[in-house]
Amino acid sequence: MVIIPPREVHANSSAEGFTNIHMTMAEPSFTGKSAFRISGDDVQSLKAAFAQAKFYYMSDIKMRELVLSALGDLITSYIVVFQNNVEYSEPVERLRTSIARNFSHHDYALDEVIRSMPFNYDYLRKLFKKEVGMSPLEYMTNLRMKSAERLLTAMWTNDYTITEISQMCGYEDALYFSRVFKKYYGCSPTNFAKKHDEAHATDPGRTEVDSRGQEL
Repeated sequence: MVIIPPREVHANSSAEGFTNIHMTMAEPSFTGKSAFRISGDDVQSLKAAFAQAKFYYMSDIKMRELVLSALGDLITSYIVVFQNNVEYSEPVERLRTSIARNFSHHDYALDEVIRSMPFNYDYLRKLFKKEVGMSPLEYMTNLRMKSAERLLTAMWTNDYTITEISQMCGYEDALYFSRVFKKYYGCSPTNFAKKHDEAHATDPGRTEVDSRGQEL
């Protein structure tokens, strides 16, 4: 089975034969932007979820929207997990590992690391984006932002400043870190932490803030 994200250019042809399954979802949280193949038991799990979604969509069962919403979330989760389990080519896996181990270091020179590898610079960047779904820089930024999110949502339990958090996420310049964070989450790191702090103060059991800094 090949998973093809929205707006990905592709041809409806295959020497092996195929069946198209189209599904429209409201704001799915897919991270990948490129097509990828899954196989084995993963295919059966996804097919079963699609079959259930089709059944409830075609039925007149009351409140079927609740089940369809849950199945949509399940299918999205399946796709995200299956994509992350895809085996990458050796150079892409080496670069991913390097980024994962060093993204928190502000002096990590990603461009130099790519150029130091025994592959054409542009070829490796394109191969990385094809297999991972984002460029090496986007991948590193994503790791840094997720790290920042975790640190900011725990600010009420520690004494970290925004500057210290920016440094722990690989940014030497706190102002630049704040600009990147705001572009990524739609609000400044300070406001993100403040909204999470307020949510925790009103409901200690609530520990999450969404990507727009709003209480969940």
